[in-house]
Amino acid sequence: MSINPSKMLSVKVQAMEESATIRMAQKSRDLASKGVSVISLSLGEPDFDTPEFIKEAAHQALKKGNTKYTPVPGTLDLRKAICDKFKTENNLHFEPSQIVVSNGAKQSIANICMATLDEGDEAIVLAPYWVSYVEIVKFSGGIPVVVSAGIEDDFKVKASHIKEAITSKTKLLIFSSPCNPTGSVYTYDELAEIAEVVAENGNILVVSDEIYEYINFTGKHASIGAFDSMRTLTATVNGFSKGFSMTGWRLGYMGGPQWLADACNKVQGQITSGAASFSQEAAAVALRSERTEAMAMRENFLRRRDLVISKLKEIPGFKVNQPQGAFYLFPDVSYYFGTSNGNVTIHNADDFAEAMLTEAHVGTVSGSAFGNDQCIRLSYAAADEDLIEAVSRIKNCVANFKKNIS
Repeated sequence: MSINPSKMLSVKVQAMEESATIRMAQKSRDLASKGVSVISLSLGEPDFDTPEFIKEAAHQALKKGNTKYTPVPGTLDLRKAICDKFKTENNLHFEPSQIVVSNGAKQSIANICMATLDEGDEAIVLAPYWVSYVEIVKFSGGIPVVVSAGIEDDFKVKASHIKEAITSKTKLLIFSSPCNPTGSVYTYDELAEIAEVVAENGNILVVSDEIYEYINFTGKHASIGAFDSMRTLTATVNGFSKGFSMTGWRLGYMGGPQWLADACNKVQGQITSGAASFSQEAAAVALRSERTEAMAMRENFLRRRDLVISKLKEIPGFKVNQPQGAFYLFPDVSYYFGTSNGNVTIHNADDFAEAMLTEAHVGTVSGSAFGNDQCIRLSYAAADEDLIEAVSRIKNCVANFKKNIS
């Protein structure tokens, strides 16, 4: 006899959606392995290498034998460096005991959700949202309450809409700024309005994902946790993957009220324990450095954003806004719903993304994975020539899609 997986696997796992970004990246790799020239714009990963001085710091840590277990919430040196960074750059004031370093910002968010959500608790998730928010909330026993904004509002949810979504069961509010997948950045004034709504309630914890902080084209990043009314009501999540191009190092962190840090420490202690020792030593060096490399990457991303927007605007029917951060564009492609090239019919954003991969050999991600089924996400963390070629392929491909072709 063999085991019946459907009876062995938990209901939670069976209900969990696979990460769409990872799935589309794998499809792109599978197609490329067959000899097809694929340009993948599906993963949220900087194409720059980790700066040499950070790699050298890890090398030196290894050479001197820094290879042992670390404290569950992170080394004291790194937590002190994070406290200094928060104070200097974000006007956030934490003690090292209020910091928990994790294996990526994704684990920080999972820790928070598992530490706070009981069955039936509600978590308001601002959409478009990063693909994992909803699944982490559900896996933690919570109910995601999605509050959306469209391209006409630069994909930024108004405070009044958040207020309408709050119920007696609301426990968390989760969002990112700069945002994945849209690149939208909430301004100081917009965050002030959201802070007023949350503080008025007093029983909601805001999870502010600021992993794209350094890729911000507005000139000034604003943290909602810096408002006086929000200092005890906010968990600020950040990490090293985007701004320092350290994706493979798997390091993220959160700062929050002491009770939350203690709870996250407990959760992490039973699941993964502390992050890698030599990675943490290098991360502390990164935080204490000048932001020269990070700012150079930001300028490159800004130039690429403008390049890709100019090319996308040449495609009939594409609606494109001008995001102020991250390295994504989130064009509305609904103009092409109900069209066919005689071989493939596009009914929705899922079909559009699939068609771009199979017909144009460009990997993108459907907006449905991010809570908006009118759009697709493109990452412009790629070389200029690849970006130009990718948009050219998309433009040539969609020219063959016409309405009412059976």
